[in-house]
Amino acid sequence: MAKTKLGLICGGRSVEHEISLISAYNIIAALDQQKYELSVIGVARDGSFRLYQDAANFLNQPNDPNQVALQETGFVEVAWRVESVSDKNSGQLLLLDGSAKTIHLDVVFPIMHGSYAEDGKMQGFLEMLNIPYVGPDVLASSISMDKAVTKELVSMAGVPVAPYLVFTAAQKTTINYDQVVAKLGEVLFIKPVNSGSSVGISKVTDQGGFQHALEQAFQVDHKILVEAAVVGREIECSVLGNQGALQAGEVGEIIPEPKHGFYSYDAKYVDEAGAKLLIPAELDAATRELVQALAKQVFAILSCEGMARVDFFLTPAGEVVLNEINTIPGFTKISMYPKLMMATTGMSYSQLIDRLIELALERQQRNSKLLLEKKMVE
Repeated sequence: MAKTKLGLICGGRSVEHEISLISAYNIIAALDQQKYELSVIGVARDGSFRLYQDAANFLNQPNDPNQVALQETGFVEVAWRVESVSDKNSGQLLLLDGSAKTIHLDVVFPIMHGSYAEDGKMQGFLEMLNIPYVGPDVLASSISMDKAVTKELVSMAGVPVAPYLVFTAAQKTTINYDQVVAKLGEVLFIKPVNSGSSVGISKVTDQGGFQHALEQAFQVDHKILVEAAVVGREIECSVLGNQGALQAGEVGEIIPEPKHGFYSYDAKYVDEAGAKLLIPAELDAATRELVQALAKQVFAILSCEGMARVDFFLTPAGEVVLNEINTIPGFTKISMYPKLMMATTGMSYSQLIDRLIELALERQQRNSKLLLEKKMVE
């Protein structure tokens, strides 16, 4: 059987560049080499695309989130092109080394986190190239990345969310701490609306911290979310599948070490003892089923397909409150998405990657059929 020609895209221009590289490194190590002909495409911080010739050695310091980086040798810069407009996958890589050689890809796994990656921009780029890709599509990616839009949509469907306010950079100098506290309480979380991996997020308990947190958040995004702190346990659930056939994974719990205050970037990626990951979470059957049902509901409301990790708070009163959704969750060796999904399905890490790629190809076939039917009607 011919191998599937897989393009793994990692890196990018976002502040989550390093985590993307580590996720890619772990996926490569787990791939079944008998099934895939792999092309590793690193996106440098300047946005250029690099095709690495040695998939096993494309990174410096791959196990260190503070030092990991793309190799500055061993690659050829590439461009993308479409050979012809048709219902078949036609996207190709064009090597910019004077050879005019092209590399056909059957499917792409864009393991990229944050802006210019997880927010629909990379997905739209791949749609234009007519290449199947892993994970939610353009619409689902863009609305899921925007924490404010996500909250608006899911709350309309009755999914509980924490009280919040949204501010833009144009309002920065008029944000009044006392007015915010009067509406949301004294303990606040300030978040860039479009960011992941807890980058730019701060927990605030006083006015001085509030002003500093605003500065940090506005460095990451032009729109921020000020959210009331929810007292409760941090609960996460993975979802896998395409339209009409969703599977919720096991429910896990994050217990950050007190020194971190919350599940921060350092607690996730830098400090190996930054948090305890409990799989499964200690929950009664009814609560576990409620979390799984809400995870699938949020996934469906936001039109997601392929994969996502949905994060909640579980209050002492038993209420399950949505925190956020991640449409390209981390795939590092300690990441929750693969751990939770594998705990439920019995799949290995490698088999989970296979299934995600299958879902990408299934969606492409479904969409191509729709285009064909449309042409027949016309």
